[in-house]
Amino acid sequence: MTVHRADICVAAVADAFATEDEIVASPMGWIPSIGARLARRSTSPQLMLSDGVATLTTDEGFAEAHLPYREVFHLLYSTKRHVMMGASQIDAFGNQNISCIGPFEAPKAMLIGARGAPGNTLYHRTSYWVPKQSARIFCDAVDLVCGVGNDRAKALGSRLARHHDLHRVVTNLGVFGFGPDGKMIVLSLHPGVEAEELQTASSFRLEASNAPQTRLPTAQELKWIAELDPEEKRYIEVPK
Repeated sequence: MTVHRADICVAAVADAFATEDEIVASPMGWIPSIGARLARRSTSPQLMLSDGVATLTTDEGFAEAHLPYREVFHLLYSTKRHVMMGASQIDAFGNQNISCIGPFEAPKAMLIGARGAPGNTLYHRTSYWVPKQSARIFCDAVDLVCGVGNDRAKALGSRLARHHDLHRVVTNLGVFGFGPDGKMIVLSLHPGVEAEELQTASSFRLEASNAPQTRLPTAQELKWIAELDPEEKRYIEVPK
């Protein structure tokens, strides 16, 4: 089977959601949703999938249990959740913005608002998905902090930030984590991506000269991806 960049991203998201624990995955976007379902089908059978409203589902999308909206907040505060959100801007420490571009008092563009980003980042594991990485998104400083980064979490102190857990950033170019100093590091580059291309798509320094290649999905995973996404919606976010 032909392996496209979108398939590699799906497998990378599945690896990000890999867990032995019974937690709720809340993926936002086509590729995060397919990746979470792939994780449930492969490495993480204990993973619970949310439809984003009031239902827990199987990896095939069938209703598995009722999840009243009020219970989402109990899950959030109990740390039993892993959300993968988008990012209109993200800096080297993982501070994320999805609210506005430009100063809040007179923005150039209004976006969706902070939504649940502050609570998500302070109370449970958080990852990010960026389908089209660029230097405008991987920026030196976000215009408004929605998701709390590692530097700001450290400034809050251990009591308030004890559950702060920035895990992965997956983009169309590579997979990123965070080092001991709280700054973003390159975990892998997708096949065909060079270190120079990655740096051009980031305003802050990303050392990728010795970065390994993101793994290819296995033949079985490709079969499952095709089954989980028969309409090929993954290619809307990362075209062939």
